[in-house]
Amino acid sequence: MAMALHTIASFLFFLTLTVLMLFNNLAAFATPLTFNVLDFGTKPNNAETDSSKALQLAWMHACSSSKPATIYVPKAKFYVRSATFNGPCKNNDITIRIDGTLVAPSDFRLTSNSENWILFHNVNGVTVIGGIIDGQGTQLWACKNSANTCPSGTTSLEFTNSQNILVNGLTSLNSQIFHIVVNQCRNVKMQGLKVFAASNSPNTDGIHVGDSSHVTILNSNIRTGDDCISIGPGSSNLWIENVVCGPGHGISIGSLGKELKEKGVQNVTVKSCKFMDTQNGVRIKSWGRQSSGFAKDIRFQHLTMTNVQNPIIIDQNYCPHNQGCPGQSSGVTVSDVKYKNIHGTSATPVAIKFDCSPKFPCKGIKLEDVKLSYKNQVAKASCSNAQGFDVGLVQPMGCF
Repeated sequence: MAMALHTIASFLFFLTLTVLMLFNNLAAFATPLTFNVLDFGTKPNNAETDSSKALQLAWMHACSSSKPATIYVPKAKFYVRSATFNGPCKNNDITIRIDGTLVAPSDFRLTSNSENWILFHNVNGVTVIGGIIDGQGTQLWACKNSANTCPSGTTSLEFTNSQNILVNGLTSLNSQIFHIVVNQCRNVKMQGLKVFAASNSPNTDGIHVGDSSHVTILNSNIRTGDDCISIGPGSSNLWIENVVCGPGHGISIGSLGKELKEKGVQNVTVKSCKFMDTQNGVRIKSWGRQSSGFAKDIRFQHLTMTNVQNPIIIDQNYCPHNQGCPGQSSGVTVSDVKYKNIHGTSATPVAIKFDCSPKFPCKGIKLEDVKLSYKNQVAKASCSNAQGFDVGLVQPMGCF
């Protein structure tokens, strides 16, 4: 009996030891490695030091690790000429935690050969938390606004061919062109963003989503010289909620139909957003020429407009500079678009404008509980080639 008890005790002891060792190994594996950019040779607050190499070395270590990893940017300014972070990585849990500010070159000629300032390509499971990225685009804006010959500019932050991305609490300032681009991605969530550029800054879209699915944008404040959010061909299953937009050009689907053969946009919800002093509120825009593109299953609901030039607009005769499309009808089909609980003020007499294609009229347009005024009077509606119906109180009326 004593021998048996001793054997059982020994077995339990070794079992407990094994479990503890296994737990410690799992805990060690779960604890993320941290790579501080200061450990890779960069100098903070020094405009003569390019921190690009330090960032990419930190990425190389994080990406090659089989364990979760964090890249840490401490509270300071770090000058970055450009940085590209390529995958795939050995783990799908990399966090870039930014307490400081990443600053682009102020001389736009230094980045004129690059489409992107900061690029993530072919990554999975990347999280960007906090911090400021400053594109320093003012010199390029001035160049463009003076009608000189200028480079097109660089996007501040782009994710391409990637999945399972989270961007939380980031501030993007003064991008040369687009602030944040999501291209050919799946499962992207952006929340708590602040995106700011001057109202006269050209092409400074806040967030552009193209050819991507399952993208969520929440609780953000966007003030730019172009679209607060733009949605390009091939995008589906987008949810945009609690975004404050203005100044800027509003939230736009399009432009669509630039190409003859083009993917469509579908299943988009824009909810509980505020528009202030913007050129547009919610807009669907397509080129006035042949295309296989489409926009369908779109929901605009619970929106507030304050002094917005075009609170609700569908423009299917988009033709910049009257080049490449005069006299043609848009081939883009627009269907099943619902506007619900949209209130506020228009900066122009026409608050609702549906300028749809004569060849492919807009179908399934629903206006429900819409009340838009102009100078304390009911605003006007201007509609052509649009088929739909009103539900409840709709002001202005006259479309259907």
